[in-house]
Parts: sequence; C-alpha cells; structure tokens
Amino acid sequence: MNGIDVLTEGFGRLDDLVRTAVSGLDDKQLTERIGPQSNTIAWLVWHLAREQDAQIAELNGTEEVWTAEGWADRFGLPLDPADNGYGNTTQQVAQVRAPAELLVGYAHAATAASVSYLAGLTDAQLDEVVDPGWDPPVTRGVRLVSVLDDAVQHAGQAAFVRGVLLSA
Repeated sequence: MNGIDVLTEGFGRLDDLVRTAVSGLDDKQLTERIGPQSNTIAWLVWHLAREQDAQIAELNGTEEVWTAEGWADRFGLPLDPADNGYGNTTQQVAQVRAPAELLVGYAHAATAASVSYLAGLTDAQLDEVVDPGWDPPVTRGVRLVSVLDDAVQHAGQAAFVRGVLLSA
C-alpha cells in the first residue's frame, strides 16, 4: 500500500463515522449541548466538513464545494459563507442548525472532493512543501494527515456527544 492509498482509505472512513454519529437523531438532539460551552453534534459535523473542504480546496486550487455546489445556500446559516468554524464562539456554534440528512450530505460532498483530489496525486507529491512558514516546513502529505486527523477527532467527539445524549 502506498501513501495515497493509505490516505484514501482514511478519508473513505469519514462517511460512515458521520452517518453513525447523526443516525436517528432529531434536530433538537443535533443542537443540544452536554455543557454550556460544549459543541453540538450539528456544529461538529458541519465543522469537520468545512475544515476538510476548505483545506482540500486550497491544496487543489479550486472553489470549496460549500459554495461551488450550493451547500452554503442549502444550510442558510447566519454566518459568513467563508466561516469554517475555526475559533467560533458559543453563540456561533448555536447558529449551526441543520437536519441530519443535510449534515451527512455536505460531509459526503467534502469527503468526495478529498478522495477525488487524492486520486490525482502521486506519492512523490506528498513530499512537496505546501507551507514553508513552519519549522519544519509542512509538506502536502503532512497537511493531508492533519486534515484527516482533525476530521476523525471531530467525528469521534460527535459520537461521544451522541452517546451522552442517548444515555441521559
């Protein structure tokens, strides 16, 4: 297995993680907090898709699927369309409201864009520096692992919140 295959396998697991986290939950459960400052399942899933979408689009030199495919309009959030959730306040977290089907659909679209991007890469391209501003400089492969890691962590957080909500 090469590096591209490993990354493709990893990104390919996100759809099931997201679907499992939101399956059978209603809109109230998706936006419920388990603590006053906690992130909601809706925000966690939206954010993992937005971060993935934004970073892959930047690497690929393309428009984010959030705007290119009309997801921003479908969600209709009272946030700037460029907002990807990074640094959101608790008030902004509360503004992310969407049904499970919409969350799953956008997360799937973001993941599909990631897998499509990976299909056009070679292992040699994983070693290319994409951000020289760090020590050591960040390669394409390191950035992709970072994007995947962030998405998996947020999917796990959403699953944890789901477990807490359903056990209460």
